Amino acid sequence: MKAVAEMVRSSEIRIERDAAIPTWFGIGGRADRLARPADAAQLAECVRIDPALRVLGDGANLLVDDDGVGELVVSLSERGFTGVRIDRSTGRVVAGAGANLPKLITETVRQGLAGLEGLGGIPATVGGAAIMNAGGAFGQIGDSIAAVHGLDSDGNEVTLGREQIDFRYRHSGLNHLLLTSVEFDLREEDQVALRARLKQVMEYKKKSQPMADRSAGCVFKNPTLRQDVADIGPAGERVSAGMLIDRAGCKGSSVGGASVSPVHANFVVTETGAKAHDVIELMRRTRGRVLDRFGVELEPEVVIWSRGA
Repeated sequence: MKAVAEMVRSSEIRIERDAAIPTWFGIGGRADRLARPADAAQLAECVRIDPALRVLGDGANLLVDDDGVGELVVSLSERGFTGVRIDRSTGRVVAGAGANLPKLITETVRQGLAGLEGLGGIPATVGGAAIMNAGGAFGQIGDSIAAVHGLDSDGNEVTLGREQIDFRYRHSGLNHLLLTSVEFDLREEDQVALRARLKQVMEYKKKSQPMADRSAGCVFKNPTLRQDVADIGPAGERVSAGMLIDRAGCKGSSVGGASVSPVHANFVVTETGAKAHDVIELMRRTRGRVLDRFGVELEPEVVIWSRGA
């Protein structure tokens, strides 16, 4: 039986004990402590309580090991972090770090503002998407970000403009900050054309990805080849991790209740009863087979939280 969560109060912040950590995998351990700060001031207090805290977004790109985590887990799900302001006349959009990215995309498309529609189908909070520079075949979120606001490790407020952020493939360099909000610079465009583009993106993903299954999206980043690989590509070219996994014969392989999706080889899907360890072991075996077959080291895209690591 799961322990009943106990609510305690610390500096006006409610801290929940033995709390579930919801993820899209639908598996994994729990948080010894979880807080839901109401605003940036309470988030700064969380930093003082535990400078090593972990920020929980939508859980769409997260796997929590079965033993859970001891650090304070902070959820930015309260209204102070989920608001959105849209100025259609200038195209400037300010979204809280805890705001839902799919809902933001839908609203900006409805208002005829272009720039985010290529991210359709990516489940994430705005802050989490910015941290990992989420994207896909139709673009990345960093292309539309004008600035970010957050707190540093001492709880001090920080603002960085686009030119100060190192946006690259699945990288932002923002991991040292606790984002509180993100500013976007969008452009006005015909609403009908935008809706059609978003529909095209969603149809592509529904056909090529197991969107109805329990997964955390792409498990590995698409690697850049360090040397020529026969029938794969030349050195310096970024290639599909899914293609490498498929050609290594991993599609459909499984460990316990976790398996490599037969729809897209870079997705690991879980069944009822699966354990986080099943996913971690399947990832380890998959990386090993790709390395043995092609000499390519796959880097995880999914974030794994483990106790003490």
